[in-house]
Amino acid sequence: MLARSPARSPGPIARSLHRFLLNRAAFAGLCMIALVIAAILSYPLWWSFKPNDIDLLAMNARPGSGHWFGTDGVGRDIFARVMDGGRISLLVALTSTVISALIGFLVGAVSALAGRFADAVTMRFVDLVMTLPPVIFLLVLASIAGTGIWPTVFVISLLSWPLLARMVRARLLELRERDFVMAARGMGAGLPHLLFRHGLPNSIDILVVFATLQIANAILLEAGLSFLGLGIAPPAASWGNMLNAARSTAVLEQYPWQWLFPGGFLVLAVLAINFIGDGLRDAFDPRAELN
Repeated sequence: MLARSPARSPGPIARSLHRFLLNRAAFAGLCMIALVIAAILSYPLWWSFKPNDIDLLAMNARPGSGHWFGTDGVGRDIFARVMDGGRISLLVALTSTVISALIGFLVGAVSALAGRFADAVTMRFVDLVMTLPPVIFLLVLASIAGTGIWPTVFVISLLSWPLLARMVRARLLELRERDFVMAARGMGAGLPHLLFRHGLPNSIDILVVFATLQIANAILLEAGLSFLGLGIAPPAASWGNMLNAARSTAVLEQYPWQWLFPGGFLVLAVLAINFIGDGLRDAFDPRAELN
């Protein structure tokens, strides 16, 4: 009889995924954000109102069967605007996170793998960027770039990458002393090969955790810019500019649904993504293998 081969043990990715699914808060966050995204993407198929449809006969209407979340001061449906605002807010957050993750990885990896001179110059530039006051820097960039989706993406992307660059550099400084990297250098491997063949696979856990937490941070940054009138400009909806439109004392006291629902979805999305980010961080933590 042939000897039965021993069962293969799960790989590190499978073990990390298993630890993530066992994290109740992370799994709950994943379910919450999945429901929010499903509603945002599918609402035009089953909801009869559009975000900018005006009904002068239903101005400041309370939530009810016709308008689930009520209407605003010009009769626009709050539910449609919350869904459309979520689409814009998540688009800004995802796009800016991808760009900042790409910039942070490239800067950190080049700093670690391109030599001491490149490391010194790159890190002094990163130090300079990190010393700038983030709030003032954000407001200055936003005032220069203007309002709209892509200027907001540009502003958030430029503000978010330095921390990732430092984390990637710290990981790859240790990696570049490994035998397989030194052997690749000895065989004439260039910087692009080192970056994407060795640097990227060994930084994927850092990138995943950073991207997840940065999405939540980007949603808050976009909301803050839009609230100040420097992000998404009306009549386009975003959670931030909906809160800005409802900041008057009369609206806060008499029509609370105009700020309660966009604010509630903003808090729900950020909370769910933070749960997911914490779960991914714990799942990818090497010390979790010992527990």
